[in-house]
Amino acid sequence: MSIGIVSAAYIAAAILFILSLGGLSGQESAKRAVWYGIAGMALAVGATIWGPGMGHLWVVGLMVAIGAAAGAVVAGRVQMTEMPQLVAALHSFVGLAAVFIGVNAQIEMGRIAAMVAGGDADGLNALTGFAAKVAHKTPVELNILKVEVFLGVFIGAVTFTGSVIAFGKLAGRVDGKAKKLPGGHMLNAGAAFLSLVLLVLYFNGAGMWALLAMTLLAFFIGYHLIMGIGGADMPVVVSMLNSYSGWAAAAIGFSLGNDLLIVTGALVGSSGAILSYIMCKAMNRSFVSVILGGFGNTTGPAMEIAGEQVAIDAEGVAAALNDADSVIIVPGYGMAVAQAQQSVSELTRKLRAAGKTVRFAIHPVAGRLPGHMNVLLAEAKVPYDIVLEMDEINDDFPNTDVAIVIGSNDIVNPAAQEDPNSPIAGMPVLEVWKAKQVFVSKRGQGTGYSGIENPLFYKENTRMFYGDAKKSLDALLPMIN
Repeated sequence: MSIGIVSAAYIAAAILFILSLGGLSGQESAKRAVWYGIAGMALAVGATIWGPGMGHLWVVGLMVAIGAAAGAVVAGRVQMTEMPQLVAALHSFVGLAAVFIGVNAQIEMGRIAAMVAGGDADGLNALTGFAAKVAHKTPVELNILKVEVFLGVFIGAVTFTGSVIAFGKLAGRVDGKAKKLPGGHMLNAGAAFLSLVLLVLYFNGAGMWALLAMTLLAFFIGYHLIMGIGGADMPVVVSMLNSYSGWAAAAIGFSLGNDLLIVTGALVGSSGAILSYIMCKAMNRSFVSVILGGFGNTTGPAMEIAGEQVAIDAEGVAAALNDADSVIIVPGYGMAVAQAQQSVSELTRKLRAAGKTVRFAIHPVAGRLPGHMNVLLAEAKVPYDIVLEMDEINDDFPNTDVAIVIGSNDIVNPAAQEDPNSPIAGMPVLEVWKAKQVFVSKRGQGTGYSGIENPLFYKENTRMFYGDAKKSLDALLPMIN
C-alpha cells in the first residue's frame, strides 16, 4: 500500500471520527455515530498494518487477534452497571501503551546514536520504519523528538496509574474517600518539579535513566492525584482521564510521525477536556482544581440533621401515584445496580396510559459515568422527549405532585445548598424536595457511594421506599390503575 493511499485512508478515518463525535451529541443519532467510529477505526488499523515500512506482520496479526478476542469477551461479560470502571480500565491501557512506545523510541534513538558514532553506514541505510525516520533527523529534530517522547511518557504514566486508582474506586476495591499522603499537593508539586529537572537532563543527553526516573515520578503523580479526589467526583475524574489519554496519544503521534494518531489524540483530548469543564460547571467545581486533584473533602463539621427516615410500602406509593397528575422520576446509580430500567420504563408506560404527565430529570453527573442514565433509559425504550436535563426541569418541581428518586444521593442532596461545610457545597442539584411528595427508592439507610449524609431522607414530605429498586417497582406495578 503506497503512502498516498495510506494518507487518504487516514484522512477518511479522521473524518469518520469527527462524524462519530458529532453524532454522539444526540440520542437518536448515537447508534449511527458508533458505526462511524467503528468504520473509522477499522480503516485506520488496516491502513497502518498494510502501510509501507510495517514489518513482522505475523506478530501484529497475532496481537490484533488476541486483542479482538479479549475485547469480545469483555464486551460480552461487562454489564452496563460496570461500564464506568471498564472505561477507566481502558484509559489505563492507553496510558501504558504511551509509556511503552516512548521507552521503545528512546531505545531506538540510543541504538541509532551508537551506529552513527561507530560509522555503520550500511546499517543505517538498512533501517526501516520508525528507526529510518530517526536516522534521517537533524540534531534539532532529534531534540524535538526527545521532548515529544518525554511528554508522551509523562502524560501516559499519569494516565495509567490514575486510571487504575479510578477503576479501583469505581469498582469498590479502593476506598472512595479522598485521601492524600502527608504533604498533600506539595508532594505532587515536588514530583512535577523533579520531572521538569529530568526533562532538562534528558534533553541534554542523560538518556534512558532520566526517562525511567521521570516515569516513576509520573506514576506517583497519577496515583496521588486520583487518591486525593472523593468518590462523589468520580464521573469528572473518568472524563478527565479520558482527556489525558487523548493527549498522551497525540504526543506519541508526534513522536512516531503518525498524523492520524495526532488528530485522533487531539479529538479525544479536547473533547474530554470540554466534557470535564462542562461537568465541573455542573458541579460548581474549579476546572483547575480537578486537574490538580484533591477536592471532595469536607471543610468543617457537617450540619446536624433533625428528624427521622419514615418508611412507606408499595401500597402507599401506589395510592399517591394514582392520585397524582404530574410525576418526575430521578434515576441514579442504584437503578443501574438493580437493573431496574425496564421496570421504570413499564411504570412510566402505565402512568402515561392513565393520563398522567411523567418526565425524567437527569443530572449531568448522575451515575458514575457521563450519560450513564441516558443510555440505560434509551435501552429500556423510554421516549427521548420526556428525558430532560437538570436545567430544563429543575424549576418544575414545586408544581409536581410526586417525585420518585431511584438510587440517587448526591444529585438530590439539599446539603449542597444548605450546608457550606458539605463536600458538595455549591453543587447544583435536582431540587426534588420542593415537590409535594417525594419517594426515595433505596436499599437501606446507608449514605451511599460517596459517604455523604442526605437531609432529603429526613424531610417531612419524603418517604423511604426501602428495598431493591427492581423488586420494589415490580411490586408497585400491579397496583397502578
